[in-house]
Amino acid sequence: MLNALTDNHGRIVNYLRLAVTDRCNLRCFYCMPEHGLNWLSRSELMSYEEMLRMCRVMAGMGIEKVRITGGEPFVRRGIMQFLTSLSKIKGINELTLTTNGVLTAPFVPQLKDIGIKSVNLSLDTLDANRFFAITRRDEFTNVMHTLEALLKHNINVKINAVVMDGRNTQDIAPLVELTKDLPVSVRFIEEMPFNGDSHQFNTLQWDYLRILEEIQLHYPSIQKIADPAYSTSYNYHVPGHQGNVGIIAAYSRTFCGSCNRIRVTPQGMLRTCLYDDGVLNIKDALRKGDSDDEIKMLLRDALGNKAKDGRQAELQRHDIHESMAEIGG
Repeated sequence: MLNALTDNHGRIVNYLRLAVTDRCNLRCFYCMPEHGLNWLSRSELMSYEEMLRMCRVMAGMGIEKVRITGGEPFVRRGIMQFLTSLSKIKGINELTLTTNGVLTAPFVPQLKDIGIKSVNLSLDTLDANRFFAITRRDEFTNVMHTLEALLKHNINVKINAVVMDGRNTQDIAPLVELTKDLPVSVRFIEEMPFNGDSHQFNTLQWDYLRILEEIQLHYPSIQKIADPAYSTSYNYHVPGHQGNVGIIAAYSRTFCGSCNRIRVTPQGMLRTCLYDDGVLNIKDALRKGDSDDEIKMLLRDALGNKAKDGRQAELQRHDIHESMAEIGG
């Protein structure tokens, strides 16, 4: 691959997950405390101009796919203008985003117009009462309107559901049932320790194997299908269904060997692994006046010291009680 960016383990890195804000209009208990977080000030965030410059530099190094995350991207003012500019950067061939769907529905036609073909929609339950209990907000109807709008405009939808013991395991079968009549991919995600709180995340009750067993209990005919290159999910299909099912071993970390991604947090911190502490402050480099070539050198050095996997990265860090909103979902 021309201009391929590789890490010290020989893995090609061509995918950036960019968090544009730490703020969110939900308070999902597995992501942050009920009172929220100590939100970043505007000056602490990367500006859109800084993010666009960073993405142009990275595109010149082989980054081909960018996923916009948060927090919730649509709470940041001017997000559509930013996405429009980002979609025009040469070398970025795939632009996607992850959203909770609360504010997204009105923007769906514009997302389609700028070429966004796929959206990840966070939806942990199909029950309005459980939705409120999990998110601490009464926004279920708005999220379902977003799902309808995305499907109406033929945008591929991946529904992300975090599986939580005692909270939403009864939703596993109903979420799989969505794939019968809708062309969606429902992905069940192991719960992770990034809750923004100080309480200890002990043992995982629902790992990817137990999730699969629960699905097979209700859908014994479910079949394993091929996993795409660099896939973080094990993928399955129920015969006769339009959509597919995926299971992401986010805590078990069985997919690290094929990792092709890096993350940049809202304050511009490069993380070469979800579980590391952050290895390079790109925002500081930009504001210091570093040239594009100097930034490229910093990025290559950072990738040259990437942990082999999430377990190794976790051993090297100091704190694992951040919120996913601070890291970038």
